[in-house]
Amino acid sequence: MHNNDVNDVGYQQFVSPITSAVLNDYSSEHKGLDFGAGTGSVISKILTDDQLHIKAYDPFFHNDTSLLDKTYDFIVSCEVIEHFYTPDKEFQLLKSLLKPNGRLYCMTDIYHEDINFHDWYYKNDATHVFFYHKQSLNYIKEKFGFRDVAIDGRLITYLN
Repeated sequence: MHNNDVNDVGYQQFVSPITSAVLNDYSSEHKGLDFGAGTGSVISKILTDDQLHIKAYDPFFHNDTSLLDKTYDFIVSCEVIEHFYTPDKEFQLLKSLLKPNGRLYCMTDIYHEDINFHDWYYKNDATHVFFYHKQSLNYIKEKFGFRDVAIDGRLITYLN
């Protein structure tokens, strides 16, 4: 239901925590995957425009499952992990797709105790079925064997 117009400057700014991190950490010799890319991925466009190699995968819009048989230097998953019905299965898959020392960049709104859940806008989206807290993000790091997790606002970066 999102209108992901790749030319929307506001949307480009919204995804900039991920695109800036990837552009800082990787160059044109690296390969990436946009997991949950949606109808049109502004992240893929920005990174491709900057000469990075990234493939778009989405089970509804870019369902090329052969992309799930490869490994990547980095994976981006922007506003996707809150849609995981089976986070255990999805994070296991994402971890398996990362090369050693690769990074998984996720963006989502993170729940914390200062948020009044009843009034929290993020839970009102019926497609948001799983919410994350700093403790659950650290649990994911431990459970799946990521070496590190960094949380910077909405940006979560796992190091393989």
